Amino acid sequence: MRARRLRAGLRGWGGVGAMAFACALAVLFALLLPVVRSHGENGGAGTGTAGHGVAHGSQARAAEECTEPEKQTLSPDDADGPTIDEIQSREGEKRKLIVGVDQNSYRWGYRDPNSGGDAELEGFDIDLVHRIAEDVLGDPDAVQFKAIPTDQRIPAIQDGRVDMVVRTMTINCDRLEDVAFSAPYFETGQQVLAPKSSTVTGYNGTLAGKRICTAAGSTAFSTLEQDQQDGRLPADADLSTTVPNQLDCLVRLQLGEADAVVTDGALAASQAAQDPTVELQGDAFTTEYYGVAMKKDADDLVRRVNHILVEWRADEAEGWQHSYDDWLSETMGDDWRKSEPPPPQYLREN
Repeated sequence: MRARRLRAGLRGWGGVGAMAFACALAVLFALLLPVVRSHGENGGAGTGTAGHGVAHGSQARAAEECTEPEKQTLSPDDADGPTIDEIQSREGEKRKLIVGVDQNSYRWGYRDPNSGGDAELEGFDIDLVHRIAEDVLGDPDAVQFKAIPTDQRIPAIQDGRVDMVVRTMTINCDRLEDVAFSAPYFETGQQVLAPKSSTVTGYNGTLAGKRICTAAGSTAFSTLEQDQQDGRLPADADLSTTVPNQLDCLVRLQLGEADAVVTDGALAASQAAQDPTVELQGDAFTTEYYGVAMKKDADDLVRRVNHILVEWRADEAEGWQHSYDDWLSETMGDDWRKSEPPPPQYLREN
């Protein structure tokens, strides 16, 4: 494994001014790490044919038929195949793994403005990306990172803009209609984040009349919509505040434009670490798993990533637990076992 880069700690980004500075940095670096929208730009990532649209009817059918989505993946295999051959055949500067990531999720995929130099991407997800690149291309730094908003993760895969997305992406039945997932690499659940002075106490009746911020295209938003329809969320909870990226919800909270944020507990803990005026309210009210998303027909790449995940979780020196201790113990606590997913099952046959 590559030597870990030295980095300065990033603590207590509390306050609107500091967050505005962080967001300005994110915009600046976005110029260097563009969300490339043209097909095949910068070498491409295959010749995707699927469109941008989401077939809601097929999603509804999938939700009825699908159970235990985290198990709907292929068994591990380290053999090459057509997808991996295409990645390995790229030449020169284009011989890189093209990966959609976040660049402003603290401790997951972010640029630390205190680290100096080029403020390279760091975090738990970024460690996994380097691990995959090392296995597939023999070089952990043979990666082209692309910043992908939450609601562009699936289109970016379908259109061939990226080989995969490693971006705190929850495996669920609807998404399995559009992309393939690896086995889970992290366990989390939806949770509420609100100011310490708020009357909100968790995912309950105290959200009545409150403005709840979520990321567009996120599991949180779809869960809230469904729960409101089913009566599990107050009917007058306002779900109209949606943003491209989760960090924007924290800024909305700080500016008084939202009363609460609902997101994965793992991300909420990172946001609470950035601003000491907010905190997690109540327990997680779902159980979810993050996976690496790839094209539906990229069977060889799915199997290869699953093989890599088995090795990563077993590696006591530079593996999953080391990355947790390095990046997440400060925000989520030292007990990594509650975040490690159960032993994987591979129920997908083709």
